[in-house]
Amino acid sequence: MNNTLGIDTSNYTTSAALFRDGAIKQEKMLLPVKEGELGLRQSDAVFHHVQQLPVILETLLSEKQPIEAVGASSRPRDLEGSYMPCFTVGLGTAKAVSKALGVPMRTFSHQAGHIAAALYSAGKLSLIHQKFIAFHVSGGTTEAVLVTPDEQSVFHTELLARSLDLKGGQAVDRVGAMLGLSFPAGRELERLAQETEIHFKIKPSLKGADCSLSGIENKCGELLRKGKPKEEIASYCLQAILSALDGMAEELLKQYGELPLLFAGGVMSNGMIRKALTGKYGAYFAEPAFSADNAAGIAILTSIKGA
Repeated sequence: MNNTLGIDTSNYTTSAALFRDGAIKQEKMLLPVKEGELGLRQSDAVFHHVQQLPVILETLLSEKQPIEAVGASSRPRDLEGSYMPCFTVGLGTAKAVSKALGVPMRTFSHQAGHIAAALYSAGKLSLIHQKFIAFHVSGGTTEAVLVTPDEQSVFHTELLARSLDLKGGQAVDRVGAMLGLSFPAGRELERLAQETEIHFKIKPSLKGADCSLSGIENKCGELLRKGKPKEEIASYCLQAILSALDGMAEELLKQYGELPLLFAGGVMSNGMIRKALTGKYGAYFAEPAFSADNAAGIAILTSIKGA
């Protein structure tokens, strides 16, 4: 399809995107989080999406171009029972737009949108037609899935490995809060880490291909109590996340063979992690605008799915 609209209302960002002639145009707004807090209650997220989505759509749809289909993220992941109230705002709006325009309506998971957006940004949408392993690392999810082509839903995902406790984005934001950084803390933490060349020898905590990340918060708290510089603590946090992802990737490639690796999600905006995993595995990453929460992947999947 030539012009499709995608909507995503995650727990972090209100976003909408148009996919037309192979190009993406998108608008998004972070949900407002009070200083010192590490996120929002679902009721607050829903409220802010209701306020922000009309603003986003008014800006995005200022050019009068016919929309051929509408898509929305309706759930966090492609698992039975996967649900978060914040996605009902985008889903309800997409249904209304679809009905008003008389065009098809498609739904996908938020995670599927992340994967599609990362493939598009990396110039690797062709991978949709083959098996590959995708990592989704964010505030709500740290897991690896096997992605397989599927006529019904473009592709389907099978969970291969995950964090058994803290998620990557949670580790970043909790350490950021320790250091007095604003939420979400990813960009500021990376800037701090870039100010030191210290290298830590870190053995990841793994159980098979699953990882444990809670030790990162504990170790960073210990370093802070010892009076270590903020730059070193920030660097430790990111190096520890990298070590865990590296260990998971190694184990999964042993089990499933040399499949392509894709890394998506807000935490994967980090340049240090990207450089290391690209160098070692030839892994594919999205540019930051397509790593963090966005509706681009939903618009792309809606176009691929067609009528």
